[in-house]
Amino acid sequence: MFQFKQFSVNQDRCAMKIGTDGVLLGAWTPISNNPYSILDIGTGTGVIALMLAQRSHADQIDALEIDENAYEQSVDNFENSPWSDRIFCYHAGLDEFVEEPEDEYDLIVSNPPFYTEDYKTDNEQRDLARFADAMPFDDLLEAADLLLSENGVFSVIIPFKEERSFLALAKEYELYPFKITRVKGTPTSETKRTLLAFSRKEILDFAIDELIIETARHAYTPEYIELTKDFYLKF
Repeated sequence: MFQFKQFSVNQDRCAMKIGTDGVLLGAWTPISNNPYSILDIGTGTGVIALMLAQRSHADQIDALEIDENAYEQSVDNFENSPWSDRIFCYHAGLDEFVEEPEDEYDLIVSNPPFYTEDYKTDNEQRDLARFADAMPFDDLLEAADLLLSENGVFSVIIPFKEERSFLALAKEYELYPFKITRVKGTPTSETKRTLLAFSRKEILDFAIDELIIETARHAYTPEYIELTKDFYLKF
């Protein structure tokens, strides 16, 4: 079990455990548009949906998970949380979910699988969670375009090396970045991740910043502590 300040998450049945990426996305995602409805695509343990339930007053938080074990675990995690009346999980793939969309969402988030290397392991569940062919970026952006409300926000975390191609692809769907944060593990390490927030309105001049997680092993930066202090017990 992973214990946060206001909720706990069991993850023994999930191929992809709670990691820095999901917590970063849950804490960083802009909610200044005061979302009424939120969709978490590929929810896994459910941690991002739970973080957004804590941060927002959203009345409707839907989560989507294709893997049966992860789906069952996220349902349990939602039911055991303080926000069980607001979060619902669908056991379906993204392609099924968008076939008959019932709702638009003011906020869509995803920590998508993005290991695009050619090799796969013997663990099919873990591969499904980790490899981009389970949810190609194109499918993700197409779904965001279809499901996002007029003033909605679409927020993702991806490998930094995919940033340029993802931005170009998003532009084809008329989704435009308004907030970008590039993430480094330490001051001297290479940039590993990019946090991206999109809207339907093109903004030509916006800030692009950098977040460094640690200065040394377990010596977290003030910026990382400030971002995650409402969640991590250690902060």
